[in-house]
Amino acid sequence: MKFKDKKVLIRVDFNVPLDENFQVTDDTRIRGALPSIKRLLERGSAVIIMSHLGRPMKKLKEDGSIDKERFTLAHVVPRLSQLLGQPVQFAKDTVGPDAQAKVQALKPGEVLLLENTRFEPGEKTGDKELAQKMANLADVYVNDAFGTAHRAHASTATIASFFPKDKKTFGLLMEKEIANANKLLNHPERPVTAIVGGAKVSDKMLLLDKLIDLADNIIIGGGMAYTFIRANGGHTGNSLVEEERLALAIELQEKAHQKGVNIYLPIDSIIADEFKEDAHSLVAQSDDIPDGWMGLDIGPEAATQFSEVIKNSKTILWNGPMGVFEMPAFAGGTHSIAKAVAEATQNGAYSLIGGGDSVAAINQLGLADQVSYVSTGGGAMLKFLEGSPLPGIQAIEEG
Repeated sequence: MKFKDKKVLIRVDFNVPLDENFQVTDDTRIRGALPSIKRLLERGSAVIIMSHLGRPMKKLKEDGSIDKERFTLAHVVPRLSQLLGQPVQFAKDTVGPDAQAKVQALKPGEVLLLENTRFEPGEKTGDKELAQKMANLADVYVNDAFGTAHRAHASTATIASFFPKDKKTFGLLMEKEIANANKLLNHPERPVTAIVGGAKVSDKMLLLDKLIDLADNIIIGGGMAYTFIRANGGHTGNSLVEEERLALAIELQEKAHQKGVNIYLPIDSIIADEFKEDAHSLVAQSDDIPDGWMGLDIGPEAATQFSEVIKNSKTILWNGPMGVFEMPAFAGGTHSIAKAVAEATQNGAYSLIGGGDSVAAINQLGLADQVSYVSTGGGAMLKFLEGSPLPGIQAIEEG
């Protein structure tokens, strides 16, 4: 594919967290896109970057207008310029007059960041007219936004239909994400251990079903564990339980048993009398939690058992925290899992960290370089592992 002297539109995922002063607090996603941007610059392209930031349409101001001060991608320009080592221009709109004028003037070796795609009403609906306007800005389209590959948006999927097969491709990050997910799914080295956490069974239902066909061990932590414990007859106090999923929890365990897959639930839990950081807390057996108390993290016995299983594994998938990770008092279980995954990796295991709080835990502990791969896409990685088609990938692959 020819990139020299071409205007290349690259869709990235710069949906990064900002503090109250609109400073980027975690630049993992920006760093993830740098190799593709640099490669395009090396090849003599004029690079036009497109991304979304937050959910501006869901958080409108009192007068019903978009909060452009809060959600503008202009906040990302200083950090991007710093990491890229060159100034990045900014367009005050996505496909409007400012974007068009700045694209027209853009020279090879220069970089332009367009305004938040979600300021455009047609973005999330996959509007063809908007996608056509986006496509008109460039000669070549590169999709490097794995984090939004599961969305059929104008900038991630519809736009690809306006480029011929030889003028659209995946970026380096997207290629790495697909390769690492496939490494886990196709012929993994055994034993395979999947660690699944988070609040609800319903969010991970398809993933758990798929993992029973793939894994040797499935470790279940987080709020979702208590639905399984209640289904097995345990007393879970005020812990989060999805009553309507109890039958499903039994069904999944029966399927696992039939296939010889070990399912590990936390033997003990750190329980609290309130859902807050400074609540009274103590350790209890997970199936004997008193009324008025709730499980907010795995306990020390569970952490030890889970860590042993992880350290004896050759392939590891981790998706979701073991407790209420955002509260330091209940982050210990998640931290212990992160350390075990890193140790197993150092001893030769392949580990894939699949999004969300698992990534935050690995980064927080400075262990990102001690695991095999940290995915930039929580929801997208989940869908990919479930076997669901991703529109952002299909749009490129199907021509």
